[in-house]
Amino acid sequence: MLQGESGIPRVLVQNNKSVFIFFALVFILSIPFWVLDFINPVELLPRLPISALAAFVPALAACILVYKNNRFGGVLQLLQKSFDLKRISNKKWYLAIILINPAIAILAYWLMRASGKFLPNPASLKLAVVPMFIVFVIAALGEEIGWFGYATEQLQSTWKILPIGILIGVVWAIWHFISLLQAHRSMEWIAGWSLGTISLRVIMVWIYAQSGRSVFGIALFHAMINLCWQLFPINGSYYDPFVFGLITLGVAVIIVAIQQFQNKRMVQAT
Repeated sequence: MLQGESGIPRVLVQNNKSVFIFFALVFILSIPFWVLDFINPVELLPRLPISALAAFVPALAACILVYKNNRFGGVLQLLQKSFDLKRISNKKWYLAIILINPAIAILAYWLMRASGKFLPNPASLKLAVVPMFIVFVIAALGEEIGWFGYATEQLQSTWKILPIGILIGVVWAIWHFISLLQAHRSMEWIAGWSLGTISLRVIMVWIYAQSGRSVFGIALFHAMINLCWQLFPINGSYYDPFVFGLITLGVAVIIVAIQQFQNKRMVQAT
């Protein structure tokens, strides 16, 4: 393998560089969607501006960069990750994928009520949840083909779970800032949301690495984030980003601690 001046293999340097080019391209390609919202400020769902259609931009950016080096064959391979369920050989991981976000939402609801804050009773589940969840999965694939199918895959050759999660989490959060402002969120709300968002990315990178690197599995996890937000009373209007953010941070810290303990035991065993 060719070495760079710093002694790091050139292919690894190239991988890291391509990730930052990917980040830049995501922001550039999102500009038309942000402008669209300024021109026509409508909501797709309560507090979900039309600029949220930029959810498919990460996949588009990844396809552009893959096409540059590998043409249509590479793009096809990238898009096929949308159906890579077989990568999750241990089906128990679906429990983590499906249940972590509802558990966070239930705990947040209980803590908010216990603190004396008024919260309406959760609405009963209706059949309309099914098409909404399907839409969320499709939108999540539009993001995760880029964030995981491209960026995380590139970074895994040189980075560990925690720094990958923090890096992509920070970029992911900043990328949402304009849409959140267009949804009339306050700076305090965005700060609390960002804490949870970065923590969620750490959890997602851990699940991705441990469960077989399935993009579809991560898209399911992402869809559950949005579904739990919409099901929180009332259409997420009582959602408290600081409560959710602190709980999610706690989950991420526990996961990182467990991972560090397991790594230490593996080193000792060898």
